[in-house]
Amino acid sequence: MLQNLALRNSLGISLGAVAGALSRYYLGLWLTQLFGQAFPYSTLIINVSGCFVMGLFTMLVLGRLIVISPEIRLLVTTGFLGAYTTFSTYELDVVKLIEKQSLEMSLIYWLISPVLSLVGLLLGNKIGEVMQGKKET
Repeated sequence: MLQNLALRNSLGISLGAVAGALSRYYLGLWLTQLFGQAFPYSTLIINVSGCFVMGLFTMLVLGRLIVISPEIRLLVTTGFLGAYTTFSTYELDVVKLIEKQSLEMSLIYWLISPVLSLVGLLLGNKIGEVMQGKKET
């Protein structure tokens, strides 16, 4: 059963995602208790730490300082860090654009991603409010 590469990849991503999501949840609870809710310190700390781990891990793997299987790489990056924070993937994409494209393209992506994400969140909130209002009437 584990001879199938697609199955091993899916299993690795899934196991990493469960661990990442639970880590984010419990660390978020603890950080909120520690710092309060006046500023989203927990999200900030989780996003920054996820970016740090993504950067460190990818450099260790790409630099061949550690040699691990592709399934474990997927478990850590796509699975764990993807569920822990998508911000780490966003920042990795920015770095890739800087390296492969141009500073201009990376800056555009860097700026529009959070702006459009915020617009999407606000739009989703508004649609949810409208739907909730229609349900109550």
